[in-house]
Amino acid sequence: MQLGARVLKTGVAIVFSLFLAELLNMPSPVFAGIAAIFAIQPSIYRSYLSIIEQIQGNIIGAGIAVSFGLLFGHHIVAIGIAAIIVIGIMLKMKLDSSLSLALVTVVAIMVYEGNDFLAFSTIRFATVMVGVLAAFIVNMIFLPPRYEVKLFKAIHTLQDDIIRWTRLAVRNASEHNSTKTAISKIHSRYSDLEKIYGFFKEERNYTKSKRFGHARKLVVYRQMMITTKKSMELLSRVYKHENAIGNLPDSFRLLFLDRLDFLLTYHEQLLLKFTGKLKPEHSKWIVSEEHLNRSAIMKHLIDQIVLDESTREGEEDFSSYHLFYTFSRILDYEENLEHLDTLIVSFRNHHSKESNEDLEEEFY
Repeated sequence: MQLGARVLKTGVAIVFSLFLAELLNMPSPVFAGIAAIFAIQPSIYRSYLSIIEQIQGNIIGAGIAVSFGLLFGHHIVAIGIAAIIVIGIMLKMKLDSSLSLALVTVVAIMVYEGNDFLAFSTIRFATVMVGVLAAFIVNMIFLPPRYEVKLFKAIHTLQDDIIRWTRLAVRNASEHNSTKTAISKIHSRYSDLEKIYGFFKEERNYTKSKRFGHARKLVVYRQMMITTKKSMELLSRVYKHENAIGNLPDSFRLLFLDRLDFLLTYHEQLLLKFTGKLKPEHSKWIVSEEHLNRSAIMKHLIDQIVLDESTREGEEDFSSYHLFYTFSRILDYEENLEHLDTLIVSFRNHHSKESNEDLEEEFY
């Protein structure tokens, strides 16, 4: 079992909220601890949004609870009806994330049957808000999230696996079911990658220069993810038509493998370039004489399709268009790599002083 930062922050928030509640001599400090559990968030920005929603939700919950307590008493049926009304209001106001804590506030207030009901309700409401405030403070100070490092690490490890499985699949060297399982896991990991990008996107900067740099960095990471998705689609296409690729004439199959290996290596170098680990002479991608340009590749492809159509006519287990579909993925992948290269070079030229030292030291 791994203890992540959010798990640790939840524990610290509970302790801190209970400490504050006891320091302020609040009765039933346990409600502050419960509120801290609901209020902890994965990012500082979400914590800021959460505290605003929690305040609104708790005001609604406390207001309904006090009204029902004064009008209908503390019968369990009244508590249930009050909870239903609070749910309806919260959903109408689109405060779903703070709904659970608002219901806790309703129950915490309405179970009291003493004479000083209004004073008690105020104290209970304040106790819950202490827990929310404690969670917000802990989220800002204790183990602040570094989502850029997490995002690049996720992209790097995912891309490394995609490149490895692509090189195996295109040579028909991997076991069929193993490749299928790996592709399924890769798709799942890409979904997790998008969540991390969402957290990184929500990070806020308070100076104009840092906001501008963060915005440009978001563009680079967005293109990184798009390029990773294109390589993932290429892997799926190679896996689907690996037999057709294996049946290609040796000369064209070697051209196919050479082009793909060239692009996969290029992708690896781009990740090095982003972290400032690439030599200056490799700052631009130049197609050498031994690598054909796109026009030449397309000419060879069309010639091969025409040849296959004439020599394999009538064969149901092979279609030359499978080759065209696969090469379309390669060309799409190549164009996105070039665009990523342009964005990285531009970012490094204009924001080299704003580089993330933790990112550059942790990788490679």
